[in-house]
Amino acid sequence: MTGDRPLVVAADETVLDEILRVAAVAGCELDRAPDLTAASGHWARAPLVVLDEEAVRLPPALPRRRGVLLVCKGSPGPRTWEHAFRVGVERVISLPDEETELAGAFADVVETPAEEAGLVLGVVGGRGGAGASVFAAALALAADREPGGALLVDCDPLGGGLDLLLGLEKVPGPRWSEVRLSGRVSAPALAAALPQRKHRGGSLPVLACGREGEGPEVESLSAVIAAGRRSGRTVVCDLPRTLGDAATEAVAVADLVTLLVPVEFRACMAAKQVQRRLSELTARLGVVACGRSRAGVPPTQTAALLGPPLLASMPPERGLEATIERGEFPAKPSGPLATAATEVLAVARREARAAAR
Repeated sequence: MTGDRPLVVAADETVLDEILRVAAVAGCELDRAPDLTAASGHWARAPLVVLDEEAVRLPPALPRRRGVLLVCKGSPGPRTWEHAFRVGVERVISLPDEETELAGAFADVVETPAEEAGLVLGVVGGRGGAGASVFAAALALAADREPGGALLVDCDPLGGGLDLLLGLEKVPGPRWSEVRLSGRVSAPALAAALPQRKHRGGSLPVLACGREGEGPEVESLSAVIAAGRRSGRTVVCDLPRTLGDAATEAVAVADLVTLLVPVEFRACMAAKQVQRRLSELTARLGVVACGRSRAGVPPTQTAALLGPPLLASMPPERGLEATIERGEFPAKPSGPLATAATEVLAVARREARAAAR
């Protein structure tokens, strides 16, 4: 017994199996004891103690302490509440209805919330082919080089898969079609399970849609975003132009949504339709003007046509498309793409800190 893992005292095999399953989902290792007498050496040092109904029926052999949970099958009866009070249980958790609360308790042991919450950033293309997925990937890579790291989340089931864009299509790990989450999720456990794009600053976890055409469900995406924010990671969401329920949720909680708009009149008109829908969900919008106008229209005029502030302008980057086609993403670390991503990230951080004051 190590003293830094939760202690489980459970004689009911069915309840024990459920406790072990929930702990595994939360990425939490446990110490086990068959009864309270055997648990005495670990009782005071464990960060959390989880008991079943069999354990609390016996006379209390150990001193009272904080952080004791009782897990029972179904709704607790009067005798269960009586035993729980006698032993000093802080909370009674009924399975399966309150599984999320038990997972949250384990997750609190595994990961201490970061001193500064992570950002949630959305990227949307003003028109098809604007390069939103490429920019989202560049933004996530820029954020992953900073303290706290990042998580890139694919919210566009018809986008072809961010794993393919980043050359991860053959790397094992879950895609959205295999992910069904709710409630409290362990960010370290999730990041460790996902395919990761290695780069000079580390490894970026990527949760992609894959080629099956299945995107995230609302509950699963909400759980992933909350886990990333809580752990201090910057969560970058590549969003579709037509927002479904999950993407709508991401926009609503994002600290900043970037609308990527080519410097073309028709692109501006298309982007205005997208921007109108986004504005119904959030006021935290900004524009990245990309490309170069043949008519000499400045990027500031593109932003002025739409309304949200101009976050960055991104001129064409020579060889970018060929580089991505060869699977060599990311491109130049100091090119227009990387520079614009860094500028947007700086704006997002500045505004988030100002809002927190």
